[in-house]
Amino acid sequence: MPTPIYRAIKKSLTAYTLKTGKFVGLYKRVCKPDGYAWAKYIKLHGGLYAMGEGCSIQTNVEFTDPAYTRLGGNVHLTGCTIFGHDGSVNMVKQAFNIGIDSVGKVDILDNVFIGHQAIVMPGITIGPNAIVAAGSLVNKDVPEGKIVGGVPAKVIGTMDEFASKRVAEMADLPWRAHSHMQGNYIGPPDDLLDQARIAHWFRDPEDQ
Repeated sequence: MPTPIYRAIKKSLTAYTLKTGKFVGLYKRVCKPDGYAWAKYIKLHGGLYAMGEGCSIQTNVEFTDPAYTRLGGNVHLTGCTIFGHDGSVNMVKQAFNIGIDSVGKVDILDNVFIGHQAIVMPGITIGPNAIVAAGSLVNKDVPEGKIVGGVPAKVIGTMDEFASKRVAEMADLPWRAHSHMQGNYIGPPDDLLDQARIAHWFRDPEDQ
């Protein structure tokens, strides 16, 4: 259990880092910001062109060219890489002695989730209301309401199908009535919710 002094240190360090942009490494080690807290830091000091409200950005997300990146509202990024340039151009310029460039904006619209280790290339628009599956390579625009996955990423479903399937699955889960499952609650699971899930997943086959 964190002591009052430790909580006070974390609170002060968080406030100082968000205000000044300093001691970022210490802030990450001590405070271990979740995606919503880190998104606040990125919005203030990350150099993005723009960011909407309600975003969540994990600390292992990489923006190679943040000034070329715009995020809408309710964008969730988990361990992905957002590219604003093609680094191979510098090699080609020297090899052929030509003046070329290859950069582009990345426009991620409202209500988008991008999974772990996905790569988004320059010149891409995603969504709104879209999901990029983990490990995908996005080199074409992602249409509104679609789910894409693969290398290169292709449409593999729709948001409507995804939502309907998850709602149907919830009917058979013992934790469906838990307060965390209601409405648009967002936050980490509590001990009771974790216990309910674990008991269900690892129950004795004879009890099923």
